[in-house]
Amino acid sequence: MDNEQNLIERLKARDNAALEFFYKENWSAFLRFSRQYDLEEAEAKDIYQDAVIAVYENAQKGKLDTLEAKLSTYLFSVGKFMIFRRLKKKNKWYAEESVDELADLADWDFDDDNDDAEIMNLRQAFLKLGNQCKEVLKLFYYEEKNLDEILQLLDYSSKDVLKSQKSRCLKKLKEILKTK
Repeated sequence: MDNEQNLIERLKARDNAALEFFYKENWSAFLRFSRQYDLEEAEAKDIYQDAVIAVYENAQKGKLDTLEAKLSTYLFSVGKFMIFRRLKKKNKWYAEESVDELADLADWDFDDDNDDAEIMNLRQAFLKLGNQCKEVLKLFYYEEKNLDEILQLLDYSSKDVLKSQKSRCLKKLKEILKTK
């Protein structure tokens, strides 16, 4: 078992030493990363802690069992979305950085072994999806809306139709990624 998977398994098992290691290992890199956004240092620290907790909880729920990216990459993506959400609430979200740019990940600075190629592939694949798929996936994964909320927002005829659409969109995204 490699170190990444071992760390995920230890987090899943509620290993406090693993959580402390993960927290300390990514702390300074995340704070450096957060400086590119208009945040107070205290806000960046709060977001970091929230992101670590989210990763920890997702590990326990088994959501990271098939994670293909590095755990630190996943942490930074969670943190970045939390930063965007905070900036949006503070009305510091700029129109040119619309939510449709969910996949605009090329500027991330993770200070790890350059997962930029994977991120760029995901970004390019996402941009090849149709507008409806982009919207469904954006609402579900980025805005963390539940299916009932998306059903109302996008005016689908039923929850089953929406589930099928989401499934087709994910399948299409995976197909695009396989062709790269």
